[in-house]
Amino acid sequence: MMRLHNLRPRPGSRHRVKRLGCGESSGHGKTSGKGHKGQKARSGGSIRLGFEGGQMPLIRRLPKRGFNNAAFHKSYAIVNLDTLNGFKAGSVVNEQALRESKLIRGNFEGVKILGDGELKHGLTIEADKVSASAREKIEKAGGTITLREARVRREMPAKEEVDLAEKETPKEATGKVTAKKRSTVKAPTKAKAKKTSRKS
Repeated sequence: MMRLHNLRPRPGSRHRVKRLGCGESSGHGKTSGKGHKGQKARSGGSIRLGFEGGQMPLIRRLPKRGFNNAAFHKSYAIVNLDTLNGFKAGSVVNEQALRESKLIRGNFEGVKILGDGELKHGLTIEADKVSASAREKIEKAGGTITLREARVRREMPAKEEVDLAEKETPKEATGKVTAKKRSTVKAPTKAKAKKTSRKS
């Protein structure tokens, strides 16, 4: 009978500890497998990835060209049809239901349904993307699939546009007034210049 005092590790799971610095006859004495001196022989001495002894590393010598789509890449949680057979017939399958059943986990942009396997009964599926084969099999099994609407940028209503137009009109009017004032200011200066020339 298995008891706490009977427990033993599985054969081969535990290994003999390598004893370092216990004389040259041990096979790991003197330098203890670290060679002679240098940065790698010191405790805590390590060389980071890509370091080439101080010279310009290869990653900096190579030219960087072209467009990289990694920053704009969207990852979707992949769900195949054969994994949806665990849901009861007629139930609604969405992101929340998939998370509760632990079929998907982690952070992603949305859920994508693929057509691997066969669907045995009809389900109401809500997803962000679906393949053509998956849609065909879902409808064949008597189910329906609805795609969630993508996030659309909110357009400005007509009322707000009118308010903005009313706010911009006084600025235009003030601009015309300032132009007239400048013209009236320049006229007397010319007249004064003529008077001074006549007196001279």
